[in-house]
Amino acid sequence: MEVQGYAAYKAGGQLEKFTYTLEPPGYDEVLIEVKYCGICHSDLSMLDNDWGMTSYPFVPGHEVIGTVAEIGAGVTKVKSGDTVGLGWSSGSCMTCEQCMSGNHNLCAKSEGTVVGRYGGFADKVKAREAWTIPLPEGLDPAKAGPLYCGGITVFNPFVQLNVKPTDSVAIVGIGGLGHMAIMFAAKWGCEVTAFSTSSNKEAEVREMGAHHFVNTSEKGAVANLANQFDMILVTVNVMLPWAEYINALRPKGTLHFVGAAPEVSSGIFPLLTGQKSISASPLGSPFTTDLMLHFAKRHHINPITELYPLAEVNTAIEKLRNGKPKYRLVLEI
Repeated sequence: MEVQGYAAYKAGGQLEKFTYTLEPPGYDEVLIEVKYCGICHSDLSMLDNDWGMTSYPFVPGHEVIGTVAEIGAGVTKVKSGDTVGLGWSSGSCMTCEQCMSGNHNLCAKSEGTVVGRYGGFADKVKAREAWTIPLPEGLDPAKAGPLYCGGITVFNPFVQLNVKPTDSVAIVGIGGLGHMAIMFAAKWGCEVTAFSTSSNKEAEVREMGAHHFVNTSEKGAVANLANQFDMILVTVNVMLPWAEYINALRPKGTLHFVGAAPEVSSGIFPLLTGQKSISASPLGSPFTTDLMLHFAKRHHINPITELYPLAEVNTAIEKLRNGKPKYRLVLEI
C-alpha cells in the first residue's frame, strides 16, 4: 500500500514530502491509520543522527495516536476501528527472559518505531500487537500521543522504585518530561517539589500539582536542601552538581535519571553512609504503559501541548530545536 509522509534525506535536513510503500500487516502486526503524532526530543536526536543509528530517508514520529486500519493473523487484542497509540518501541521478541518476565522494554531485540523503519510522521505505520496499546476513552486523542513516550518514561520510575504516596519527590527540569512527572507525582499522593532555573514557571507548576518550587539558578538553592527527598527524578540532559543532589536525598533515597545527562559521578561514602542509590530507566513495558494510561484517565492527566498541521512539521521541529515549546508539540496528520 502507498503511504504519504515526511522524511529527511540527510542528518539535520528539512523534512520533505515522501511517498513509500508498506506491506500489509503480517502475523501479529497491526496497521495504524495515524491521526496525531507527538514530536519528541528523541525524534530530533534521530533526525540529527546524534546516536549514530539513523537510516535515511528518515521518517520521524513515535508518539502515535490513530485508529486500527487492518490487523494481521493472530491479532486478538485490537480490532479495526479501535483508537490506539504507539510509542518508542514497535516490537520485541516476546520469547527472551525479559519479555517472558514482563520487561518487554528491556528486550535486547526490541524494535524501535523510528529505528531502521519509517515512523509516524505519515498517514500509516505498523507495529506488533503487544506494543499497539488502546487509548482509554476519556483521554484526548489530540493530546495523548506524548503519554506513549514521555509520559511512560516519567511514570515508570514510580512503579519500578515502589514510590509510596507518603514519599517526598523532587522533579528536576520542568519541560516536556518534567511537567508530566509533576502531574503523576502529585496524583500518586507524593509531596512534590519542582526544580527549575525558570522562576516564571512557579505559578504554573503549582497549578500542575507541585507543593514547592526551587529556583536552582539561585546560589545554594540545592546545597541547602540536605536530607529532604526519597526520590529525585532528573528529566534534564545537562550536567549538574550531583554531590549536592545526592546530599538532598533522605537515607535510602534514589537519584533517578530519565533524562540523558552526559554522565553522573559520586564519591562512595555519601551513598554508603545513607544507603542511597543512583539509577536510571527507559520507557516502560506495554503493561506499565497501559497502567499509566488508565492512571492518567482516572486523574484527568493530559500533557500540555501545542498542535501543528503536518504540513508545518519543519516549523514545529525548529521550535523544538531552538524555541521553548509549551510543553509538547503534536502534529495533526
